[in-house]
Amino acid sequence: MGLCVGSFLNVVIHRLPKMMEAQWRAECSELIKGVPAEPAPAYNLVKPNSSCPKCGTPIRAWQNVPIVSWLALRGKCAACKTPISARYPAVEALTGLLSVAVAWRYGFSMQMVGGLLFVWALVALTFIDLDTQLLPDDITLPLVWLGLLLNAFGVFVDLRSAVLGGIAGYMLLWSVYWGFRLLANKEGMGYGDFKLLAAICAWFGWQVLPLVVIVSAVSGTIVGSAALVASKRGLDTRIPFGPYLAVGGLVALFWGREAVVRWLGGFPVL
Repeated sequence: MGLCVGSFLNVVIHRLPKMMEAQWRAECSELIKGVPAEPAPAYNLVKPNSSCPKCGTPIRAWQNVPIVSWLALRGKCAACKTPISARYPAVEALTGLLSVAVAWRYGFSMQMVGGLLFVWALVALTFIDLDTQLLPDDITLPLVWLGLLLNAFGVFVDLRSAVLGGIAGYMLLWSVYWGFRLLANKEGMGYGDFKLLAAICAWFGWQVLPLVVIVSAVSGTIVGSAALVASKRGLDTRIPFGPYLAVGGLVALFWGREAVVRWLGGFPVL
């Protein structure tokens, strides 16, 4: 199931940014011209059907089998032989492995169901951010509300911890953003990062906030610095922070409560 969801996430990663851009263009056109934009052909997560971006040949059902079809086609379009990026099966494999890890960690339970939805959202957000440096509200905001809804029934933490976590996560990066902007007179991160950290802490409580921030900052510093050196880019190069927040979110999902209990001796009662 995780492999199949990973195949669908490839569609989300590719199409959602394009859908957002089309919506922005339509809104700008309406504001400038004062009339609604002309209806565009249907383009969403369902339509049009998948096809080769080079030759336009429709992709058949057997060519959509996760990983296996890519290997069978030897990483090339069946019609025009244009190479197909290895990232497609990589996303499928990553989603499958994370899904198995969640099932192993939580067993058959509501925590497993919630954990699966959580990691699937993180996979989509990670690759969208890497491609476009955007964290779409269409994913981050539902993730916040879903975390609060699940914890209204105590699935991961109590509701009070979840609400305080969402507020604390958002306000922490919001404060960092404005502090950096006032000192450096430029933006250091986007609002999507605030919402993603708020979502993570809404799922697992305010207690995991230090853990998530430390893991995200350390992984971001190490990987980001290595990427800058490898690409020979300047220090002003923008680096997406969403993937590293996602790493922190995965740590919170799999080991967050145990780590906090070990460090603090238990959750303080508020």
